[in-house]
Amino acid sequence: MAMPQSRTTQEPSSEAMEWIERLVRIDTTSRDTNLPVIDLVAEQVRALGVEPVLVFNAERTKANLIATFPAADGSSVGGVVLSGHTDVVPVDGQDWSSDPFTPEVRDAKLYGRGTCDMKGFLGVVISRLTSIAQHPLAEPIHLALSYDEEIGCVGARDLVQDLVDRGLEPRACIVGEPTSMRVVRGHKSMTVVQVDLYGVASHSSLTPRGVNAVEHAAQLIRFVRSLADEHAQQGPFDPAYEVAFTTCSCNTVSGGIAINTVPAHCGLGFELRTIAEDDPDQILERCRGELDRIQAQMREENADARVEMTVVARSPGLETAPDADVVAMAVACGGEEADGKVTYGTEAGLFDQAGIPTVVCGPGDIAQAHSPDEFVALDQIARCERFIDAVVARARE
Repeated sequence: MAMPQSRTTQEPSSEAMEWIERLVRIDTTSRDTNLPVIDLVAEQVRALGVEPVLVFNAERTKANLIATFPAADGSSVGGVVLSGHTDVVPVDGQDWSSDPFTPEVRDAKLYGRGTCDMKGFLGVVISRLTSIAQHPLAEPIHLALSYDEEIGCVGARDLVQDLVDRGLEPRACIVGEPTSMRVVRGHKSMTVVQVDLYGVASHSSLTPRGVNAVEHAAQLIRFVRSLADEHAQQGPFDPAYEVAFTTCSCNTVSGGIAINTVPAHCGLGFELRTIAEDDPDQILERCRGELDRIQAQMREENADARVEMTVVARSPGLETAPDADVVAMAVACGGEEADGKVTYGTEAGLFDQAGIPTVVCGPGDIAQAHSPDEFVALDQIARCERFIDAVVARARE
């Protein structure tokens, strides 16, 4: 095996940098396919003697990848999952100082879309696959790559289910979202909801003949805000979070075609991010109750009016116990010990829900994710390399 080039502990290896840069150059914005990245990684693991499992979406335009590097005795059961998503958020409308899909090093930082979230972690892991394959393991290591995390952890549901269905039973999972290499053991759940209100159009000079979908949507927006205020004031609270309570927010709204036309349609989107003490289904039931009231009010004006509510995406929260073995392992491997819970969601909750003890730990600061001039500091990549090397070393013991 070729030895890494001589470097300081604050500098990433050329192998890791090359892989990160290869991944960043491939635009995997969630609206597009991720297959070029999946094909690239599949080619790499096949060259190392491992046949990956690809789990496609219904249109076969995207895929998850699971590659199991078995233990020396041939076992694929147990072991550690190294998991991450392949998609990135759009760059539309953002003011970048350089091409977001041409990685560039400036001031000890690697810039580019996905460098932080989360191709930095993926590149480090892929750069270690040759070493993983060439040296005997006492327990298997599973590489798990998903699609469409950024739009609601869509692909990870099938990915986790495949792990379960094949009886792999990993003892631990590390999801490499950016945490500045802190060991995060908890995050909120996420529920994304789309509501469409269908009124009746009319000329604005004859408003009683129409049903104004925008005005009725405003009632729901106010209701969602009232739920947010209620949770902020009354709790429950979890002080481990920066925002210690469940949040609710209406973040998109669209309706109307002209200033002189009563709008027949208004669509809006809102999200819930709940702490463990709150049940998102109970909050949704309150929203449905309010929508039933609004729909009845609209139908008093015209019987054809209606309201539709769709849960677009759901991702469970993560609640790993502080004394769980996976937490101790991550800290022992160099993850920064912290009373760690974060407000943003990840795929970790799906692994946890499936009975796989999970933490989140990866290079980069979440503050840089999704932003223009996204970057990951080079010393964070180097820290991640040491972390993954330690995880692999423990799998050989």
